[in-house]
Amino acid sequence: MRTRPTTPEPSPLSARAQLAALAAGAGRERELERIRRLPVPVDPRPAAVLILFGVLDSLPSEAQASAVSRDLDVLLLARADTLRSHPGQVAFPGGRVDPDDDGPVGAALREAQEETGLDPAGVEVLGTLDPIPLAYSEHEVTPVLAWWRNPSPVGVVDEAESADVFRAPVADLLDPGNRGVTVIRRDGEEFRGPGFLVAHASGEHLVWGFTAMVLDALFDRLGWTEQWDAERELPLEIPSR
Repeated sequence: MRTRPTTPEPSPLSARAQLAALAAGAGRERELERIRRLPVPVDPRPAAVLILFGVLDSLPSEAQASAVSRDLDVLLLARADTLRSHPGQVAFPGGRVDPDDDGPVGAALREAQEETGLDPAGVEVLGTLDPIPLAYSEHEVTPVLAWWRNPSPVGVVDEAESADVFRAPVADLLDPGNRGVTVIRRDGEEFRGPGFLVAHASGEHLVWGFTAMVLDALFDRLGWTEQWDAERELPLEIPSR
């Protein structure tokens, strides 16, 4: 009896090649197109985030994605609930570009080191994407795509800034069972955005807002997205300031 040949699982290095091609400008006219349609702030302050992919140094995801390997991950952190700006939200490491920084790349690496304790020497910067306007916070954020060539330990450096630092399996993020939309209803208006659930030791993190929008657009642009239910609402609790 013949058996049907199995399709080999993609390797993490194939993901690195795709990310490098995107950062190099392949198809840049469509790059994260939906996010660039956001309202533009009048006088934005420059900021940058580090979108750092790599190979998991612990157990791989149990999810099976067709486009990525089970051991591909991305670095995220959960902001402290006590912060005035975006309390409790899951985010990429990053922050404002300081005058002494070497542009957005320098700012993203500096902030990531300060927030997670990573060693920038082990990070291979693949390139930057076009800045994304954030009218709400009056920032213009440059995503810095990077690959973890030599991973270093990460964790919460300052509990006043971060509640958790973790490497999220990309296959988990792509799993349709972990996807949905978040809905904010305010003053008769409804704001809908993508959301991702990420399991951790004591429950789940909900990735939403700017970070979820970037991941959603990035996954679509790379052709990694699995079909998911865009009508499924994920419970959203916004911490009071």
